[in-house]
Amino acid sequence: MEELLQKVKDNLILSHDEDDELLRGYIAAAVSYAESYQHIPAGHYADNPMPPTTEQAVIMLSSHFYESRDGSTGGFFSDNTQASGQVWNTVNLLLRLDREWQV
Repeated sequence: MEELLQKVKDNLILSHDEDDELLRGYIAAAVSYAESYQHIPAGHYADNPMPPTTEQAVIMLSSHFYESRDGSTGGFFSDNTQASGQVWNTVNLLLRLDREWQV
């Protein structure tokens, strides 16, 4: 979790520790989303390595949660009303690469 936390902070260009607990919550939510989307058991990534594409999706989604925590589009592209949808589309495309497809 701490390595992911640092990667999310690097992505957000955050150098302070004041929001670390908030970010840990967003990371946990993003990992849970990834596991659910990929049809793998909850907690899978606690005991197994996370593929780079999934890690990038978790970083992006955690950053998006942080930047839009007030419910707005948020972030660098806040003037683009479609930015939130673009984030989710990209995250889902990345997660699809490591998805378990069996029924």
